[in-house]
Amino acid sequence: MIFLIVLPARAAAPGYKAVWLIPVHTVNVYDKLIKAIVRVESWGDTLAYNPAEEAVGAFQIRPIRLKDYNQRTGNNHKIEECYNYEFSKEIFLYYAKLILYPDFETIARNWNGSGKATLDYWKKVKSHL
Repeated sequence: MIFLIVLPARAAAPGYKAVWLIPVHTVNVYDKLIKAIVRVESWGDTLAYNPAEEAVGAFQIRPIRLKDYNQRTGNNHKIEECYNYEFSKEIFLYYAKLILYPDFETIARNWNGSGKATLDYWKKVKSHL
C-alpha cells in the first residue's frame, strides 16, 4: 500500500507536531482500455476460443503473440495459460508499456495488429470507453 504523508501547516497546540498517514489506492491508467478491449475481444469470456486464429481467453491472445512475449521475457508459457485473465492482462500490459505510447488508440491498434483494419478495431474499442 502507498501512503500519502500530510504535514500540517500548524498543529492544534503549540509545540505539538503531527504527521498523518493517509492510504492512497494506486490506479491503473489502463483499466478503462482493458475493459473496452476485453469487451470487444471476448465480451469478458475467459474461456473464449477463436479457432480461425487460435486465439484464446478474454484478450484473445494468439500463439504468435505468446511466442513473441516468451522470447522477449525469457519465459516458456503455454497458450493454455492465456485462459487465465490475470496472466493475459499481464501480457497486454507488457505490450501496452513496451510501445511507449500513452494514448489508448495507439495501444489498442497495436494490440489488434497492423494496417487499416486496426482503424475499425479502434472504433469498436472506443465505443466501449
